[in-house]
Amino acid sequence: MSGWLDGKRALVVGAGSGIGRGVVDAFRVEGALVGALEIDEGKCEALAKDCPDVLVVAGDATTAQANSRAVEAMVARYGGLDVLVTCVGIFDFYRPLAEIDTELLDEAFDEMFAVNVKSHLHSVKAAIPALRESGGNIVLTESTSAYYPGRGGTLYVASKFAVRGLVATLGYELAPEIRVNGVAPGGTLHTDLRGLSSLGLTGRRLDGPDRATELSGRNPLGVALSGDDHAWSYVFLASDRARGISGRVVHSDGGMGIKA
Repeated sequence: MSGWLDGKRALVVGAGSGIGRGVVDAFRVEGALVGALEIDEGKCEALAKDCPDVLVVAGDATTAQANSRAVEAMVARYGGLDVLVTCVGIFDFYRPLAEIDTELLDEAFDEMFAVNVKSHLHSVKAAIPALRESGGNIVLTESTSAYYPGRGGTLYVASKFAVRGLVATLGYELAPEIRVNGVAPGGTLHTDLRGLSSLGLTGRRLDGPDRATELSGRNPLGVALSGDDHAWSYVFLASDRARGISGRVVHSDGGMGIKA
């Protein structure tokens, strides 16, 4: 343990699997006092069993109530909050607008933006007072989909562009007391990123036996990254070593931005 986050009180929203779980594990290794907000009861039980030192709160991050309860629980146990990380997300499995039935569009839009955008707003809103008091920071999860076409369907890409906008505008609005940054992961191994229920995609997930080959074949570095790999970008941005950085993003995507 190098102690990059020694004593930092960190709340990870969407902490039960994938990148969120990787962040929980990395933050603990680096000395943080960690809390988790997770909607899935089974994942909450697994977190509590595997990580007995982690404060686990069950709740829906798209609601103000769940986020407020999680922040209040952090303050009650640890005396405050220094870091907020949001990792909540849902996918559309590359569905183009032309292939979304008109009668389903409103519901699909509302579901996508509730999970991928509104959840971040509620998490940040609930955490602002505690983070202002501590001079803390926020790390939101963007996506490579917010920078390159074809990395998701119409609704997913639009939602991630919205999160990209949140990093910029919240960094501006909350300075100088609170830093706000983002991580834009590329495709990720062993995630539990599920599909929109409104489009009948809840049974699908982004994984499979050929997932590593698929991911390594579409980025310049030829790597297939896991949630654990992405987590170290969050560690850096949450640490005091990044105290001069706000409104920016780390692209944990295997070098997608390299130009030939």
